[in-house]
Amino acid sequence: FEESDGDHGADMSSKDVKVHFSDQTKDIFGMPQPWGGHVKWSKEPFSEKTSEFKRSSIEIPLHFKNNLSERPDDNYSDYRTEASSKGDPPEFNNESVFASEDFFLGDLSENRPTGRPSSRMDIGTLLVVPPPGKIKFLSVKPNSVILSWESPEEPEAPRSFRVKWSSTKKEEGCLVIRDFNKIEVDSLQLGQLYYFSVATQDEDGSLSKAVTKSTFTAVPPPRRVSKMHIEATALSVEWTKGVNMEEIPHRFLLTVTSEGKEPQVIYTGDCNKKFSDLESDTEYKISVCTVLNDRHSEAVSISVHTEPTLGEVLPVLGLEDQYDNKLTLRTVMEINQNDISENKLETPESLPEAFLRRLMMLNTNARSVRCASRNVDTDKSNAVNPLDLITALFLCSDVILHQHIVLKMALCQFAVPLLLPNCNSGEITMMLWSMSDIVRTFRPSQQAFLKQICKERLVFSDIPLVSFVRLGKRFLSKSQMLNKLLSNAQHYHDTFYHSNMVSGDVPRRISDGLVEISWYLPCGDRNVDKFTEPLAVTNLRGDIRTFDKQFSFLCETSAAVYIFCDESEADYIKNLHKKQVTAKVFLISSRQGKHFTLKTVTMKPSLKITDVSEAKKTDTELVKVLQESLSLLLESNPNQMSLASMAERAHCCEILVDDDNDKYESACNNVSKILQHVKNTAEFKDKHLSSQALSWLESEHWRLRKVGKQSPENYRKSLKAKEDDLRIKQQIMGMPAGMLGFTRGLVTSEVQRLYFLKWLEIKLDYVCRHQLSPLENRYQELSEKSPKDTQKIAEIDKQISVCSLRVEHFLRECGQLYKLASHLPEHSSQRKTMEQLPATCAHMLLDGFPLELVDGDAANIPLKWITDVLTELHHILYSKSKLKVITIIGAENSGKSTLLNTMFGLRFAVSKGMCTRGAFMQLISVNSRVRDELGCDCILIIDTEGLKPHQMPRGDHSHERDKEVASLAVALSDIAIVSVSNSRGDDVLELVLHAFTRLKDVGKKPLCHFVHFNTPDMSAAETRERNKKLVEELEEKIQNDDEMKKANITELSDVMQFNINTSNWNIPPFWQGKPPMAPVSVGYSEYALTLKKQLIKDLKKCPKRGDMMDFIKRVDRFWKAL
Repeated sequence: FEESDGDHGADMSSKDVKVHFSDQTKDIFGMPQPWGGHVKWSKEPFSEKTSEFKRSSIEIPLHFKNNLSERPDDNYSDYRTEASSKGDPPEFNNESVFASEDFFLGDLSENRPTGRPSSRMDIGTLLVVPPPGKIKFLSVKPNSVILSWESPEEPEAPRSFRVKWSSTKKEEGCLVIRDFNKIEVDSLQLGQLYYFSVATQDEDGSLSKAVTKSTFTAVPPPRRVSKMHIEATALSVEWTKGVNMEEIPHRFLLTVTSEGKEPQVIYTGDCNKKFSDLESDTEYKISVCTVLNDRHSEAVSISVHTEPTLGEVLPVLGLEDQYDNKLTLRTVMEINQNDISENKLETPESLPEAFLRRLMMLNTNARSVRCASRNVDTDKSNAVNPLDLITALFLCSDVILHQHIVLKMALCQFAVPLLLPNCNSGEITMMLWSMSDIVRTFRPSQQAFLKQICKERLVFSDIPLVSFVRLGKRFLSKSQMLNKLLSNAQHYHDTFYHSNMVSGDVPRRISDGLVEISWYLPCGDRNVDKFTEPLAVTNLRGDIRTFDKQFSFLCETSAAVYIFCDESEADYIKNLHKKQVTAKVFLISSRQGKHFTLKTVTMKPSLKITDVSEAKKTDTELVKVLQESLSLLLESNPNQMSLASMAERAHCCEILVDDDNDKYESACNNVSKILQHVKNTAEFKDKHLSSQALSWLESEHWRLRKVGKQSPENYRKSLKAKEDDLRIKQQIMGMPAGMLGFTRGLVTSEVQRLYFLKWLEIKLDYVCRHQLSPLENRYQELSEKSPKDTQKIAEIDKQISVCSLRVEHFLRECGQLYKLASHLPEHSSQRKTMEQLPATCAHMLLDGFPLELVDGDAANIPLKWITDVLTELHHILYSKSKLKVITIIGAENSGKSTLLNTMFGLRFAVSKGMCTRGAFMQLISVNSRVRDELGCDCILIIDTEGLKPHQMPRGDHSHERDKEVASLAVALSDIAIVSVSNSRGDDVLELVLHAFTRLKDVGKKPLCHFVHFNTPDMSAAETRERNKKLVEELEEKIQNDDEMKKANITELSDVMQFNINTSNWNIPPFWQGKPPMAPVSVGYSEYALTLKKQLIKDLKKCPKRGDMMDFIKRVDRFWKAL
């Protein structure tokens, strides 16, 4: 009501009372009415009158004019006015009410009630129940609303309230509450508009004017928005419908935003969406909300970083050119400025080389390379996650380097790539070929009981595979947990790189989706071993929902899969029934990263999750639970599958295998044809490698060991006749099938030749292993425990020689066949093939393959073969072949080959219990920038057979052979490294001095470094004392040796150059712990690096030598002299 003018108490004769109705016509309870409104009033003591009016041309239903009984629940309040008036009650007619937004009740003072004045009406005396204050919504949920309101302002106002609510479709409910100003209304429909009204109710049931307010119930938001797949320019997300939305038709609104970019908006009815045409290496925020009845739910968001293209990451690492032009082993082995001087790692471009150089030297800190920074903890501008670095290097390396990197990583006990992702192509590659060089010796429980060992090439070994993966967000370091699980009690080792290591917290850019593998191999000592059986362990980097192919592969090939997840993510496990899961599935669930519970997931007959352990609070407790779980798994005879046999499953999961190519298949076919003839190794060598008899004849031509009573001249003539007979026989018989297949495998492309040689090595190793392993173990045992039992040692040595069949046997035969080829017809196909072999072997030298210089059986150098191979190498190098030589001699089985491999990243064969036979050489290139400083274009490294301090029985000439080989090596070298065994040091030193003595006549004194292996940490004073003692021992031996006296050798400087301060080395043990789980000792690697730098520093001081052609002449001259 509104007064026209004046106060409540003013004279209101001939006044109108204005009544306002809102634009949306409602009744007094605030409920919307579709037909307008009505007004009712009365004037005591007169009867009630009802005015009829129209509003917006909408008629009031007739039955509402005078009869209110049809709405018994409304209980309208009568608005009463008191006035002093004269005459009869007022007359009301239609003209007194105007059809407009405002309604007027006019002429209220014309008639006077009895005894009352007619000139006054007091509106201030209206008897109105005080209304409550405004409504507030405290909570609005999909199915409920909590509302509150303020109490009436009047102190004595009633405390009862009538609350009423309705939707646009129907009235929902009405109730009266007392002494409360808040109520929750539930069982509402989600996403609907609801009207709420609250009116104060007095004791008589009269109601105040209602306060009203409306709101929509909430629309449930989507649940679990997650990324399915991420690429450089595209990504996929998925989500599940909101709570109770399964049966309700609705849609979703998606927005994709990124800083500085135009937002994308998508309207869809699906629960997944793929976005394309995105920018690589960019952070995107994807928000999803439910749309129902034109209302939106709250948005659920996820931030996704698109993968960078390799084109963005590789330039940062300086590898952009190597993606197409792959890195080679030759490049990695190259001597460059970093070997000459110390250089800090200033930029990310320096990281790949730094990592590879440390890795080649078996430094277990290789993965921790980082750029120099003032504050390495806060400055991440140049930081690169090591897993990205490793992934980039594998994508930019050739197949030879792949194998070499994997082999070195395995020796360092690093996890190696099993499935390698390529974010450019989206391809995933199984690195089967790359791992084929990993050979390990271990002792499972049965072999430990029988005191036997297993020597296995791990890719072909049937070992149960256990996989560890993550679902959803990271709540603990899975990799660090695995390291604790795999580390023996004596020594913790970081097999898998994790976030708490150097640069491990730097976001990964190209390595998500990488699956790494490592092995747990028992040593047979229950006090050391955590598990008594071998075990392969894989670790998937990233969320399994994003990397479904990798996860599917692991589910099909593993004996067990352990899934780390938060309990809020566990519903995803229901999707496992869609996959082909042959593995046992375990959950390691967490409650907000604070408590961990191991659960088992049963797939059949229906999915069931069962607790295996109680909740654990610490990592240590969880590791113990996992160890017990794995032990039980191994005891239950789990599924065992070799990695090689997993290739078929990889193909089914759309995963490539690195040996899937025609060149590999052709190489394997060649090897298979050769092995068809290998039934017995001794018989095969007699029949298919028969030309090696020529090497024995050539050796005997010089040595005359069996001359007997014949004159040397006649004896040599008889040897020449035998040689001619063999040549004629060879021409008649033609090339044996075994050698024909071998030469075909060699004379082909570089990659195919690599596949062929490695596959042949693998197969020959498998053929000979069962015979050779016990012989090698017995040889080592006798050499260590019974060195004076020379008869047995010689016998076993001979058996090893007979049973051995390796690639070098075939290459020896190539040398002899090449020599015979000159007697074949000029246009013979066999001759043409043979004439290609020297160039082929020269390329092999450049690729990092060792070439046999001295035949380990006949103790002979095939001079024509070696001459022509090195001549071809000289031509390949465009005559830039100035050469310096480093050789190593010393005690057998003392670690000479291992030291050379560690210092220079070489590939000399190493075998526990057996030393090198004969002599092998490998070539290292020198970078053009340091050639002048170093005085050469390349360095030749020669590894020699170990010196035997004990004399072999009569008839065995191995002791003569190894001394001859040692003398040749020293004669050819600029620097000679002498390996001294602690157990037989005196005897070896004497043999070494004799080797150096032979050089006095040629006027050559190489620089000499003495290396003592397996020495404990020594103080500076102890080291000086040991160096002094070594010199004294050498001087004493010279003084007491009659042969040296005859040669006028009186002191050490007469036969060698030796600096007591820089040329004596104490190398710590190779392993840090007990193999096979022990990594290489950091101390060993660091000493090897220091020695390498000193050797290169000494090479700069050595006088310049001739080129490869000059070296050939020296080999010919020195060998004939010997």
